[in-house]
Amino acid sequence: MSFRPAGTSPNSPGWTLRVVPNKFPALQIHGELTKKGEGVFDRMNGIGAHEVIIETADHQLSLATMPLRAVEDVLWSYFFRLTDLNKDTRLKYVLIFKNEGEVAGSSLEHTHSQLIALPIVPKSVREEIESSKKYYDIKERCIFCDIINQELNADKRVIYENDKYVSISPFAPREPFETWILPKKHESNFSPPDKSFSSLSEILQRTLKQLDRVLDTPPYNFIIHTSPFKEEINDYYHWHIEIVPKLTKTAGFEWGSGFYINPTPPEEATQYMKEAKL
Repeated sequence: MSFRPAGTSPNSPGWTLRVVPNKFPALQIHGELTKKGEGVFDRMNGIGAHEVIIETADHQLSLATMPLRAVEDVLWSYFFRLTDLNKDTRLKYVLIFKNEGEVAGSSLEHTHSQLIALPIVPKSVREEIESSKKYYDIKERCIFCDIINQELNADKRVIYENDKYVSISPFAPREPFETWILPKKHESNFSPPDKSFSSLSEILQRTLKQLDRVLDTPPYNFIIHTSPFKEEINDYYHWHIEIVPKLTKTAGFEWGSGFYINPTPPEEATQYMKEAKL
């Protein structure tokens, strides 16, 4: 898949965004999905998809510096690939993520993001969804909607908001300057409200620019959390983007305990972000 100006031919120069198979895929799209037991263990073959979204043809640009319309095109490419992969009945979930910088796991300098389509829902995603379901069963409200309303009312950890989205420093961030972007109205899966990603592209680029100004262009990961296939529309889960700068190292204490030592309180990080000159 490619985005290109009108009048240019497929597989020719002039593209502005391309989606291609990963040269070294974690999973393969071709083949039959098989599962079997091996004693108390389960085994399945590596069926899925692994694609690279080349966000621009310009090697010098990034999501923080490219034209805003180009950022919106990146978001549209995510949506188009999600929609297409949803047709494959073998697949249950698509993880969309970006590794920016070598420390964050990137092996290429050219700005890009990736998606991996999986035949199962990842454990961490399923746990987040199940916890959201339990909250909804008790209170009949989405936990993320409640968090958004609380943060907007308290205004201690709100970094920025526009007409449709809000960026916040989460109450208990795993890393300094961890930032979440969420729709202000309930949306359970990643899709364009009113057939537009303009507001999302604006707040995403602004957030990345703020991080670049405050932290001198840090390495970071971002991940889109969305509802699994066949569960896209629901009242209990709220899709969002998590952006985590790589400023500290995860070591034995964190791996062993599940606790994270964060030297920067989210309220301080919020203030630094709000004061960043763009």
